[in-house]
Amino acid sequence: MNQYVTGAIIKKLREERKITQLELAEALNVSDKAVSKWETGRGYPDITLIEPIAKTLGISVMELLSGDNIINSNRSFNMLRVKFYVCPICGNIITATGESVISCCGVTLPPLEAEIPDDRHSIKREKAEDEYYVTLEHEMTKEHYISFIAAISDNGVQIVKLYPESNAEARFKINRTKVFCYYCNRHGLFRMTR
Repeated sequence: MNQYVTGAIIKKLREERKITQLELAEALNVSDKAVSKWETGRGYPDITLIEPIAKTLGISVMELLSGDNIINSNRSFNMLRVKFYVCPICGNIITATGESVISCCGVTLPPLEAEIPDDRHSIKREKAEDEYYVTLEHEMTKEHYISFIAAISDNGVQIVKLYPESNAEARFKINRTKVFCYYCNRHGLFRMTR
């Protein structure tokens, strides 16, 4: 986000909802001249108005701040299309099953694009009773490691968080598991179907 809140998004959303500048101004208890200044880029709304603007325009604060109007057209989501987001600052792992604006530590996160594993990032899995025992022969130093392994089924996601200087291994319930995803802090997200 290069700017605080763009007037272009305010104007676009206001016009889509067939709200006049005066009507928006009255809802926010500001002048219509203030709304005009925002929309023409000659001024910005006060920080205390961000939440009321978002509510009046029918979007979330994150959508307003990012300038993206997210419409979830995926009404019947498919867990196998889950998206992963990893914060480069704190390592937080976030999942979403539809279009989202995800932010962590003040950074808007892009969804990770999964790749087919190469030889250095291939997993081994063994069945052990009702579980998969998944391992990777991957270095686990503080500089280069596998951050998490996830097992995805049609009804959920199981995630095991891994840490440097530990083993790259995890156990997952076999029940309906279709896909494994795992994240290398240097090479990104990998995906392997069962």
